[in-house]
Amino acid sequence: MKDMKEFPKFMKNEQNKIDSTLTLEKDKDGYFFEGKDGVQMVIWTYLKDTSTDDHIHRFDEYIACVKGKYTLIINGEEIVLNPGDEYHIPANTLHKSESKMGTRTIHAFDGKRYNKLHHVFNNYFKSL
Repeated sequence: MKDMKEFPKFMKNEQNKIDSTLTLEKDKDGYFFEGKDGVQMVIWTYLKDTSTDDHIHRFDEYIACVKGKYTLIINGEEIVLNPGDEYHIPANTLHKSESKMGTRTIHAFDGKRYNKLHHVFNNYFKSL
């Protein structure tokens, strides 16, 4: 298997870039894509070791780890995702995460986490 080091350039169009200063983890590079049905996919590259506080989404979330190590903490249980691992978080599940520098993940959301302005979280996200 070839290590690509980063997502391909065509996946990192500036028109789809997420302003990470408005996310729970500040040190990451992300881009989002939206289907006609409103389902969104996001690719993240973590620029430093980072973590989030407990939070919920009002929609399901799917996570696939492409590179590195991404850890979910749900009900006190650590769920470690290594390259090739995936996980489904049901809507309204309290969770937090930790990621190592260089980790790359793909997330899919059954709802609109980001709006078309690419810079604002909508009301589907709540930090606790």
